[in-house]
Amino acid sequence: MQWQGESVRKVTGGRRRPAAMKRRAEIGRAAADTHLGEPRSRVVRTYGGNHITMALRANFANVTNPKNGETKKVKIEKVEQNTANPNYVRRNLVTKGAVIRTELGSARITSRPGQDGIINAVLLE
Repeated sequence: MQWQGESVRKVTGGRRRPAAMKRRAEIGRAAADTHLGEPRSRVVRTYGGNHITMALRANFANVTNPKNGETKKVKIEKVEQNTANPNYVRRNLVTKGAVIRTELGSARITSRPGQDGIINAVLLE
């Protein structure tokens, strides 16, 4: 479990005496690292009793053609470009803003697969 609260240590290395203990609102979780493969997802309870669906693997995307507004479910062939991290291209990791190659052509991902559990994309010319 990750904790996103304030550190016990100062920048100088000295110790800070915390006025409060760890709080539930301060916990985090590891990134989903959605990559290509047979669809697999995980439902996680978040703070406040809500739920998010984390896509762990996916091989289809809902691709919209901006010219005519049509949306089709197409197979993802590979990740072509990812500005978040160049390493993600080699590992075929899918994040928002990544450019993927599909059966219709190249598309840019507009959803957040690790948060939304689904991949939506817009076709590029």
